[in-house]
Amino acid sequence: MKIVELTLHASNLSELKEFYGERLGLPVTGETDASFSFRAGNTNVTFVRTAQDDDTFYHFAFNIPENKIEEAAGWLRDRVALLGEEGDPVVHFESWNAHAVYFKDPAGNIVELIARHNLDNASQKPFGEEDFLCVSEIGMPVDDVSAALRTLKQEAGLEAWMTPSDTFAPVGDEHGLFIVVKKGRVWFAGERSSQPYPLAVRTDGSPVRLDDREGISFGEPGESTPERP
Repeated sequence: MKIVELTLHASNLSELKEFYGERLGLPVTGETDASFSFRAGNTNVTFVRTAQDDDTFYHFAFNIPENKIEEAAGWLRDRVALLGEEGDPVVHFESWNAHAVYFKDPAGNIVELIARHNLDNASQKPFGEEDFLCVSEIGMPVDDVSAALRTLKQEAGLEAWMTPSDTFAPVGDEHGLFIVVKKGRVWFAGERSSQPYPLAVRTDGSPVRLDDREGISFGEPGESTPERP
């Protein structure tokens, strides 16, 4: 699964635009009074303005070349505080055959760069902003993980990538994963409970949305297929 477009919500668009566009150097692809977009490899990411002091936050991850995690950590450290900085900020996920680093953006989103060693995407160039290859994960907190898995399979043909549990299930593949979790679960490297804040994803299959009223749904707005038990 490829995540082609990701739309998230935030109240501090100017800070986010400066962070992603200037500090991280990702190309800004569009801007209005109510939104801005930037490109990370194969994914276009849009932040839409919400009410001031809104506490919306998300977890999402960018794939990077599988041999660049140490370089990525050093590159990031010059631009943003890494989570877990007291020790080694690089986390080894043995069962995923991957290494990752985490940081927060100005909206408090838990952002991850992940090097997946199963993917044939090594680079011999110095690490830079062009090594943000795509958004490869977006967190989806739901009331019922098992029900969400059934819905994603029935409506989008998506399967769990690894053995799911009642509280955690990665759905898709290593190019693009919905990280389906039980609402209230604390994201890795974070301290706040996850909630189903509004988001929209356009994959190479079909549009998928999440909010606290309908849960997971499909299609464009107005064509809702809500999460079913």
